[in-house]
Amino acid sequence: MEFIDLKSQQKRIRKDLDTRMAKELDHGQYILGPEINELEEKLAKYVGVKHCISLSNGTDALLLPLMAAGIGPGDEVITTPFTFFATGEMISLAGAQPVFVDIDPHTYNINLSLIEKAITPKTKAIMPVSLYGQCPDIDGINELANRHNLLVIEDGAQSFGAEYKGKKSCGLSHVGATSFFPSKPLGGYGDSGACFTNDDALAKSMKELRVHGQEKRYYHTRIGINGRMDTLQAAILLSKFEIFPEEVELRKKWGELYKKLLGPDFKTQNLLPNSTSVFAQFTIEVNNRDEFIKAMNELGVPTAVHYPTPLHLQPVYQHLGLGKGSFPHSELASSRVVSLPMHPYLNEALIEKVVAAVKKSAGLPT
Repeated sequence: MEFIDLKSQQKRIRKDLDTRMAKELDHGQYILGPEINELEEKLAKYVGVKHCISLSNGTDALLLPLMAAGIGPGDEVITTPFTFFATGEMISLAGAQPVFVDIDPHTYNINLSLIEKAITPKTKAIMPVSLYGQCPDIDGINELANRHNLLVIEDGAQSFGAEYKGKKSCGLSHVGATSFFPSKPLGGYGDSGACFTNDDALAKSMKELRVHGQEKRYYHTRIGINGRMDTLQAAILLSKFEIFPEEVELRKKWGELYKKLLGPDFKTQNLLPNSTSVFAQFTIEVNNRDEFIKAMNELGVPTAVHYPTPLHLQPVYQHLGLGKGSFPHSELASSRVVSLPMHPYLNEALIEKVVAAVKKSAGLPT
């Protein structure tokens, strides 16, 4: 059994993939070729924003909005400690300090009610994370940010394709950032990512920043990075994007079936009203996680843990002085969460097999 089945997807689109990749090899524009513009236009339209800035990876997609907004040394950015390391890392790499706020234990996303207490005169932005495929309560975050004149950067690395009150993830705030890492809901065959915004000035800045701060060839207006998406990745993503809306619906279907079959015996992520998830991961909580994972492996069912150590307990952030007990909900979740196989090419029989293995591994009747 595959944890994420990319082979079935590739088989389905292989002819179109071969055509698009051959076209790029023929024209030879491997950097910022025509497929880049085509992809950016299609993704911007899908998200419902004016600008899509394609990038070399999802990590750069978190860094560039901070750089474009001039956020750096002496500044603070509020985020969650229950996320992949890149979220806090890019705040630090920009020269700012991450300020952590605990999660809502029901959604695993940043707890809106705790954010305002963390705002100081040094706060310049809020970076909420759309964990496991669902957006946070972004309307409340935007309202709070507007009152305090803060930038909101949505870390939508796991939620591309999800909706919040009828609007697409990555188009919900000042800037949305996502990743096209191969395992993401929309993933390439290598690293790539993108930023989305309606702000013309931010878009212009990020486009320049991704090419070494270059306004025009060999004319540099700012210090930037080499953050361009390869044209080959754009060609691959264009092929995958053709079937992406259907895959989003399949992810929803299998996520709902998991919830139904698992029932009340297992805690899973609560979905907000009027919101959808793309189930980048389908995650449950278990007791005795190590023993559970071992039992699942013996039954032939792969698992993963997203994420075992919250950011404030990572060695590199020990200087912040935030020990165990600082963010109890993040710490408890990190000790209990396990992700199950999730991708569009599951079927009822496979999910029934996984659920049976889950119950057996947890010592429950199947």
